[in-house]
Amino acid sequence: MPLSQLPSHRTALVTEVIPPEHSPEWGRLLAEIGFMPGEHVQIMARAMPGGDPLVVRVGDSTFALRRAEADCIHVRVNELKAAP
Repeated sequence: MPLSQLPSHRTALVTEVIPPEHSPEWGRLLAEIGFMPGEHVQIMARAMPGGDPLVVRVGDSTFALRRAEADCIHVRVNELKAAP
């Protein structure tokens, strides 16, 4: 799922970053600030009204991303299993 659709405060793993055709440099820029496959991410807050930009934590850093940038970042939700 795109990062922009991740519920707030839910942890996920970045699976891939696919920049749009009109802005291929976004892939490099997002990688430079830490959005790489395997990194943990979490949406901390959404601006009101409209939810743009998003406040996103990746690793130990926090950034504001536009929804269009967050749409480029694909994530997999971490499913925590209860201990037996």
